[in-house]
Order: sequence, then structure tokens, then C-alpha cells
Amino acid sequence: MTGPQYFDDGNRLFRDDLYHAALLRYRQAAEAGYDTPLLHYNTGVAHYKAGQHIRARESLEKALASPTLRVVTTYNLGLNAYALGDRDEALKWFRLARDQQQNEQISKYARIAISRIQRVEIENDPIIREARRREKERQFANLELRARVSFGNDSNVFRSPSEPYIDFADPAQPTVVPVVQSGAFMPVSMSAKYQVNAYEKEGFFGAYRLAGRYYQDKELDNANEFLHELSFGSEYRNRDEENERDRRVYSAFRIAQNDEVYFDPDDGGSRVVNGTDISDRFKYVRYGPELTFRQSYRRFALGLKVKGQLWDYEEVEEVPAYDHEYFLFGGYGQYKFTRTSLLRFSADRYTRRYSDRRARDLDGTIDIDNDNLRLDYLDLGVTARQRITDTMWFGVEYQRRERTDQFVGYNDYTRDSYGGEIHLGLGGRFDLEASGYYRLYNFPNAFAFNNPVIGAKTLESVDINVIATYRMTRSLYLVFEASVDERASTDTRIQYDRNQYVLGVRWEP
Repeated sequence: MTGPQYFDDGNRLFRDDLYHAALLRYRQAAEAGYDTPLLHYNTGVAHYKAGQHIRARESLEKALASPTLRVVTTYNLGLNAYALGDRDEALKWFRLARDQQQNEQISKYARIAISRIQRVEIENDPIIREARRREKERQFANLELRARVSFGNDSNVFRSPSEPYIDFADPAQPTVVPVVQSGAFMPVSMSAKYQVNAYEKEGFFGAYRLAGRYYQDKELDNANEFLHELSFGSEYRNRDEENERDRRVYSAFRIAQNDEVYFDPDDGGSRVVNGTDISDRFKYVRYGPELTFRQSYRRFALGLKVKGQLWDYEEVEEVPAYDHEYFLFGGYGQYKFTRTSLLRFSADRYTRRYSDRRARDLDGTIDIDNDNLRLDYLDLGVTARQRITDTMWFGVEYQRRERTDQFVGYNDYTRDSYGGEIHLGLGGRFDLEASGYYRLYNFPNAFAFNNPVIGAKTLESVDINVIATYRMTRSLYLVFEASVDERASTDTRIQYDRNQYVLGVRWEP
């Protein structure tokens, strides 16, 4: 083809948003001897659209030689400079475009661009930000309300095994044919927090949270569950923006009530032992204090947390209760290599000490003379995150968990967890979050069905979650969530596949 023909074909590709292909045609046009200011201009705009801003600047500067293209080229050089992050250069070009007399429309666009840049500079000005922070801190009291109502579908309500299996935990070893049931449900959540800022840097609060899920079909009622939680405590924050220091201390006492049914995953029915209904076994009240501390200084951040709780389960006949004490101590250290990348190491040590459940012997049986069950956990993790743009970042993480059964070690396991997450924001209204985790458990002593004849117990899991949020108004959001949950194990009682899809609205101030 001739130079003009390459140029025309490049324009066609540009109109179809095929910028890299258009750039190839423009280069072929130049190599064929076609050398005009319009070619340089179109090449510069194509580079800009393709995100190649340095090359875009070089081509656009060549187009300035044309009197007919000078005004629009000046404006586009401003856009390109702003995309490069050079606000001063962008303002220079926009002011030239604003002050010219040939094109009033371009002058109007330049004035709008200048005002937006100046507004961003004001928003980021440390003095203005500090004044606004102090104004907010001077508010003596404030009330925060949040609510979410959704409607969704659950492909496996009771987490039932997908295939028939032989129950080797039963002396009769019956063949069980699970019934996988699906249905519609409504997740709901609501929270309210009232805080009194009695001091300059410290406030006292009381908060309430409700969370629940309710299934629409009567035969799925056993899957309904809800949680009420009440907390009160204090929040302290001392921020020094000049030296980039920030200290936060959170302390609270929480009490929560959880209501759910202890059902049989094979058919969703209530559990029965020796003719006695034990469906209330999972209902509990938990309460206790917690404390978190965070100190950051420029590139470094350090966090600590302490928690102690009592879990009081419903007393039922025929089986031991799940009552236990829960204690946790953990922390993390974080380092920012740049303003867009960080690395975090975390460690958590916690324990569950049961008061009524007996530990198992190494053959999987439970003797009345055995000690009460005590499980100690150690979690070690590392997380890396990288920000690509102001609204896009991704992260990867690895966590190693070791659980120790303090009796003879029957319930010991190690778990390796590999995960990743990504966040993307578009246009200030749309947000997309996605995460996925693969977890591999290794049980050195436990048996499938707690039966030595069957062999070692294994467990693998995959969890994928996607959340898309669209802001409809200042306080109202449309939320779509999809999740995939898969479990595979030699203990076929606990393996299942489950998918959930939820669409709802969220309100927050």
C-alpha cells in the first residue's frame, strides 16, 4: 500500500479502539514517505490511548508545527502530561490552550481541566487535610449506621456430600445416600455505632451488629442462622502527618449470641442421638475483652492484638457440650518498599480449652478417663501487595497453621494456605474485588471416620469469592457476590461442593 493508504487504514483501526494496530499502520505510512503534521498528531493520540505517554509527547510536539493543529495539540499535551503525573507541565499546556482565541470549545475544556487539577491539589494539601481532620475530631458525638439486604441462591444448603458413601464411623457401616438441596435465601446485616469524643484523641463507643441468613423454603429452615453482637469500648488515635506517624489503640468488651441448628448434612434434618433431639447444640453465647494496637512510622508498621473469650454453648443431653475458653495473642510487622508495595509478616498464637469434651486416643476412640480436649494453634503468614494505580492493587499470601492436640496428638494437623486477591476501581463508582485460596491439610495421626481400618484422614479446600459493587447514590450501593467452596477428603462425610450467588443493596453514610 501507499503511505496515504497505510494512514487511512490506521485511522480505521484507531476508530475501532485497536490502538497498537493503528500505530503499526502509522509507522508503515511514515516508512513509505508519508510525513505530515496530521500523521504526527494521530500517532501521538494513539500512543496516549495505548498508555505510551513518553512516545505520545514526542509525536504531539512534532504536530505543534501545524497552525491548524496547534490548539488541539496543546490541549492533548496537557492531558498527556497529567497522565504522566507531571501536574506543572500539564498546567502549562492547559493554560496555553485556555488563553488562545481560535477555539472557544478547547478553551472551555482547558479551564475545566485546570480547575480539576487545582481542586485535587487543595484536597491533598497537608494544611487543608489537617484542618478538616481537626474539624471532624471536634465533633463531640457521631452515629454511624450501616445496613445490607440481599437475595441469593445456594446450590448446597447443608454442605451435603455429593456422592453416596459408607459410614465407617457407625458400627453397622450403613450406606448413606446424601440429599443435596438448593434454595433461595436472604442474607441480612445491620450495624449501629454511637461514639462520644470526650477527648481530643480518644472516643468512647457503644455498638450493635446483626447478621443472619434466612432461607425461603420451609424445608430449609434448619439452615437459618443469626448473630447478635453488642460491644462497648474506646478508640484512641494520635496522628502526626508531618512526620508520617500514626498510633491507634482499640479496646472493647464484646458479647454475642449465635443461633443455628445442629443439622445432619446428609439430609438437613435435626440431629438426634438415642431418640433425643440435640439440634440446639450449636447455639452459644460468647463474651470477653479484646485489645489491638497499631503503630506506623513512614515505611514501617507494627500491630499487636490480644483477645480472651468464654464460649457458653447450649446444654443438651446425650452428648458433651462445646463450652470452651479462647485466648489469642498475635501481631504483625509491615514494611513498605515504595509507596505502592509492601510486605507483611504475621504470627498468631491461640488456644481453645474445652471443659466438657474428652480428647481422643491415638486409635480414634474416646475414653471417659481421657483429659479434656485442648487445641493450640500457631499461624505464621506472609503477605505481599502491589498497587498498580490509585484504584487497582493485587496481593498474594501464604499461611502455615499448626494445630496441636495437647492430649496424645490425635487431632494434630498442619495446614498450608495459598491465596491471592485483586481490587479494581473504575470511574469512582464501580469496584471489583476477587480472592481465591487453596488449603492443604496434613493429619499425621487422625483417621478418616476416626476408624484406623480406613486409613489416614486428608482434606483439601478451594475457596473463591468475587464481589462487585456499584455506587448508585452517595450512600446507596448495589452489590453482587459470587462464591465457590469445594472440599475433598478421604472422610467423605465432610467433602462437598457449594456455590452461592447474591445480589443486594447496601446503605452506609
